[in-house]
Amino acid sequence: MTKTLFERGKVGHIRLHVLPTTRFKTFAVSLYAGLPLHEQTVTTTALTPFVLRRGTKSYPETTEFREQLEHLYGAGFGFDVYKRGNYQIVQFRMDTINDSFVETGESLLGKTFAFLGEVITKPVTENDAFRTSYVASERETVRKKLESIINDKIRYAAERCMEEMFKNDPYRLHPLGQQSDLEQITPNSLFEAYKKWLKQANFDLYVVGDTTLAEVEELVAREFSLDRSSSSEYVPETGEVKAQEVRTVKEALDVNQGKLNLGLRTPIMYGDDRYAAALMYNGILGSYPHSKLFVNVREKESLAYYAASRFDGHKGIVGIQSGIEIDNYEKALSIIKAQLDSMRAGEISELEMSQTKAMIRNSLLEMQDSAFEMIAFDFNRVLSGKDRSAEELLSQVEAVTPDNVVAVANTVELDTIYFLTGQKEVQPLENDRL
Repeated sequence: MTKTLFERGKVGHIRLHVLPTTRFKTFAVSLYAGLPLHEQTVTTTALTPFVLRRGTKSYPETTEFREQLEHLYGAGFGFDVYKRGNYQIVQFRMDTINDSFVETGESLLGKTFAFLGEVITKPVTENDAFRTSYVASERETVRKKLESIINDKIRYAAERCMEEMFKNDPYRLHPLGQQSDLEQITPNSLFEAYKKWLKQANFDLYVVGDTTLAEVEELVAREFSLDRSSSSEYVPETGEVKAQEVRTVKEALDVNQGKLNLGLRTPIMYGDDRYAAALMYNGILGSYPHSKLFVNVREKESLAYYAASRFDGHKGIVGIQSGIEIDNYEKALSIIKAQLDSMRAGEISELEMSQTKAMIRNSLLEMQDSAFEMIAFDFNRVLSGKDRSAEELLSQVEAVTPDNVVAVANTVELDTIYFLTGQKEVQPLENDRL
């Protein structure tokens, strides 16, 4: 594995992370802006990048905005809005070809920074607010995205399970906000929220490509002007497991296939020394085709159309998702619980250990072929405060023993069972307790 070392710097209140390399023909640029999840700001924060992508002072029309990307030799531009732990993250990305591969007398990295800096700090305005037509159309875009969640029943069930599991926690909020808030947002109120976002968000800017930290520092100082007086840091979750009664939630919709989701808690977070063992635990439980859930629930018993698990190291969650025949609820739940018990009892084969290590190893090695994947991995360091390279993580995974996995298994506690069933099965909606 190639050793990757980001160089660190800071300009104003923007943290810089630069990986000088000639391995790629392009410059990969990512700007992360993170704020704590909060009911009062989650929707305006989500809507903001949708409006920012419509135009800037120099390119006020969306067609001009897109044409400028073509002038940058077809540079890629995009953004995501998601959550990591109790933070809402807006990520802007640009992918621009290295100057040495085209005939140009100007720095394409410099023009990329000029473009991105203007997107963030100089949006098109009218009457000291965002352009009304852009706000109206992008409100509709976000509304449709939120409405579409219910049409994807796998995604809907996963979201609902987390909502129920974290009823009294900001994590319950969807990163795209709340549909009920959208119509109340005006061009003026959104612009005021945007200005607060610029003043309060954590900003981390990543660059991977044939450049230097000094060059990036100069470009950021020139193109990013943030009017703020202080910096903020991410505060990782504590990962404390709160013992409580397991909640069972059954929800009825017009579905033919049931969705059985389990939410489990663990105190093990990304910054924990047991993180590698937690990755192994999740891999053996349900991340891969050789995992216990896939083999025992889906293949041997034919109880599920899909059965998998996911570990979130920024929140201390293990989520289990399965699609089942509605009548198989009790049997499927029993066999899923049996896999959790099996892990706690140490029923882990050498083959499961070796196959899981191989899958994690392949994932970490493949990451080295993508600049944006390397950036995403390193950003975990910023979020968690844990400085752990991919090389170090791989070494830690290789050293994990079955006893280490069992120790993790015994920290995992079932919190919430969510079952999406047919309307004929549950009338009305009920919340049961086991």
